[in-house]
Amino acid sequence: MRLPRLAALCPLALTLIVANPAGAQSLVLKPLADARLRYERVEQDGIAKDADAVTIRVRTGVSATRGHLSALVEAQGNLAIVNHYDDTVSGPSRRAAVGDPENIALYRAQLQYKADAVTATAGRQKITLDDERFVGAANWRQNGRTYDAARFEWAVLPQLKADLIYSWSVRGTSGINGTGAKPPAIDGVNVFVNLAAKTPIGTLTGFAYLIDQDEQAVQGFRLSSQTYGARLAGNRALAPSVKLNWALSYARQSDYHRNPNDYRASYYLADAGLEVSAARLGAGYEVLGADRGTALTSFQTPLASIFKFQGWADKFTTTPANGVRDLYGSAGWTWKRVGPLTGILIQGVYHRFDSDRLSMDYGDEVDLLASAKWRRYTVSARYADYHADSFATNTRKFWLELDYVL
Repeated sequence: MRLPRLAALCPLALTLIVANPAGAQSLVLKPLADARLRYERVEQDGIAKDADAVTIRVRTGVSATRGHLSALVEAQGNLAIVNHYDDTVSGPSRRAAVGDPENIALYRAQLQYKADAVTATAGRQKITLDDERFVGAANWRQNGRTYDAARFEWAVLPQLKADLIYSWSVRGTSGINGTGAKPPAIDGVNVFVNLAAKTPIGTLTGFAYLIDQDEQAVQGFRLSSQTYGARLAGNRALAPSVKLNWALSYARQSDYHRNPNDYRASYYLADAGLEVSAARLGAGYEVLGADRGTALTSFQTPLASIFKFQGWADKFTTTPANGVRDLYGSAGWTWKRVGPLTGILIQGVYHRFDSDRLSMDYGDEVDLLASAKWRRYTVSARYADYHADSFATNTRKFWLELDYVL
């Protein structure tokens, strides 16, 4: 049986788990449901009309667990209530882009075996590794990313964990109507290896990510890469109400499989955060390096949850030919409870973007966030303002969002 058929077997596996009366172990059924209503406005210099998008994303499904074995099926749909935007897949538009096309599709369908030291998962699944800088679920977009994959997680020792993944297809955020450079799925031989060890100064992770974007229409195979690196992340309490967080990472990337480019590029990250009672302060420096200045020979991260990095205006979804250096700082404040609201957060982030070669000033960005929770609901407002110097164009974005999770 070919591995891509595994996802189609998951509904049958769920039925068998529910129907199987053998053994004394009880069956646990769990409904899955979450919804997101979002308004997004985009004003971008050089584009004739601003974008106004009101979309609602719903995911619903069920998981069935009996002993060590479980099956899960989940569908996803996205509806554009107000569609005054370029959804990036429906053809030319005079409006600014919002990457949330209408969609209805199978989101996850997986079979899993889980014991004390071993977890094995096969089928269509959500995968997030470390901070999602290299492999993530892109959950910010309404149509999240999933992987048709086989995954094996093994706690080799109490302080050592191995995570091995083979993925033969990646379902992107373009939905079932995606086409051309944004297809519904990108096939290829993707291999992700992650080995994490707990140390006194944090979790030290070594990784190898072989990404195969094996579709001619997707940049002519030029996003296929092999990346090897390490990451150290940890935290320490300095006082009862003071905590320090840190992360350091380095990686080296080169071409892989059918990529016609021959390149080498490096990645660096240094990030630190300080929590003092309700205050949150942070700063960092991230570099996605360049090789010789040719397009797509800089450090690329096509499977990242990109919204989390390099500003919310999404000006660097593809790394420029001359690379990018991001110097950033953040400040925020949290309240545990104010009246019926919990988890209240206000935050501001500033980014300064420069090239990795040729000393170009790309621009700067200010991001603002306010959010709060009430029972199973989360409401948030965001704003991003990118000011261009020598890269892209001035862009302003605003979001108002309501999330519900069962």
